[in-house]
Amino acid sequence: MKIYTRGGDQGETSLFGGKRVLKDHARIHAYGEIDELNCILGGCVVACAEESLKQALRRESSRLFTLGAHLATPPDAGEARKHLPVWPADADKQLEQEIDSWDQSLEPLKNFVLPGGSELAARLHLARAVCRRAERWLVALRDAEGADAVAAELLSYLNRLSDWLFTAARIANQQAGIAEDPWLPQSDA
Repeated sequence: MKIYTRGGDQGETSLFGGKRVLKDHARIHAYGEIDELNCILGGCVVACAEESLKQALRRESSRLFTLGAHLATPPDAGEARKHLPVWPADADKQLEQEIDSWDQSLEPLKNFVLPGGSELAARLHLARAVCRRAERWLVALRDAEGADAVAAELLSYLNRLSDWLFTAARIANQQAGIAEDPWLPQSDA
């Protein structure tokens, strides 16, 4: 199979099921953001020394591929929809459980924290920000094409994933022995 097809040279691309859309379509933006987030998670895996967190990052990377497949397959894709991987019904609940577990070992938040600390934490904060952008594109797609365009569980998953990534960044700093840098607003006075 060739990597290039020349089919997108004029600014269009194909969705699963065969429909052609412009490359600036909300659906393309949505799964493009998921792809970018997944690439950043790959960088997080590379920077992660702790095995259980590394495995959790890989699990979320796999889920993001599944989410991308769902986004690349519009509701009117017919037969192509039958071949979609099943979305795990408990994905957001599993993330909540992990957040709650991690929170037990973290100092309670008293301030916003600045992104950064360890290399892994900085990468996780970047992933969190891209996750939020992806979430906004899913909302834009839903608003452009209607409620059936994006399954509600995909939106709740991304919302929870961004919280999970934030908490994972805090855990990464804790594991590295690096104190969080609180945001302390400056007064102009």
